[in-house]
Amino acid sequence: MTDCFASCTLCPRNCRVNRHETTGYCGERDVMRICRAALHFWEEPCISGTRGSGTVFFCGCSLKCSYCQNYDISRSRGGGEISVGRLCEIFFELKEKGAHNINFVTPTHFTPLIVEAIKMAKAQGFDLPFVYNCGGYENVETIKMLDGYIDVFLPDFKYFTPESGARYSNAPDYAVHAKAALDEMVSIAGSPKFDGDGMMTRGVIMRHLVLPAHVGESIEIFKYIYDTYGDDVLIGIMNQYTPMASETHAELRRRLTTYEYQKAIAAARKIGIVNGFVQDGETQKESFIPPFDMTGVYSP
Repeated sequence: MTDCFASCTLCPRNCRVNRHETTGYCGERDVMRICRAALHFWEEPCISGTRGSGTVFFCGCSLKCSYCQNYDISRSRGGGEISVGRLCEIFFELKEKGAHNINFVTPTHFTPLIVEAIKMAKAQGFDLPFVYNCGGYENVETIKMLDGYIDVFLPDFKYFTPESGARYSNAPDYAVHAKAALDEMVSIAGSPKFDGDGMMTRGVIMRHLVLPAHVGESIEIFKYIYDTYGDDVLIGIMNQYTPMASETHAELRRRLTTYEYQKAIAAARKIGIVNGFVQDGETQKESFIPPFDMTGVYSP
């Protein structure tokens, strides 16, 4: 595989820094750092199931939204360094614990290393589905690396307008890249497929977090996804927005109201969306955020 870290363009920031020597916009170098590898029960039912999704939380982020719920790991230098071989071991440990799948959270900036770990695991007979759980701000060439390795894609689609992308994530080109990346994900994973237990084995679930005062933008995203892909992309409409103490934008310093969320759901149904997921009010509690306590990083 080409040395993607020597002049990094793994994400749309296209830093072109040498990550063997310094960090990119993501805050990471060429060695994987993770802060948690454990069963996770808060994904969609067809991902978490009854036994949990084997979730690996990576440190760093190329998006760094102002309202990030994983702020402690997206911006800090916490977590622990692991090798490709150790990541492969984690897959088998999570499988032993009963995981339905292996779920990579915020993986973009480590994609080449993740692919190497998947290759290593498959050579040893590993057979669980792999899930790519990302912020949607992706370069198509990076997504193409995942063909033959990732089974299920869980991208966010955060913003539809350049103004929102710029204001909350310093990414006015967010929607342009999210659309192109989603197209490639659908090309790789195809239409949704499930096993006999209702667990997703192939396909794409597009997630959208409804932001306070932004229901109109949410509706534009729903229209775009359904008009473009119909039922080939499942849609998860999330209400779990949690205002963080560090949030500086006045409009985001409150929770999403029940009225706003129900308005978004009603609009999605009117558009024709019937295959998707909604959340109840419990997900708005800050306890929804898992503890980034190094569980599973170096030992089962």
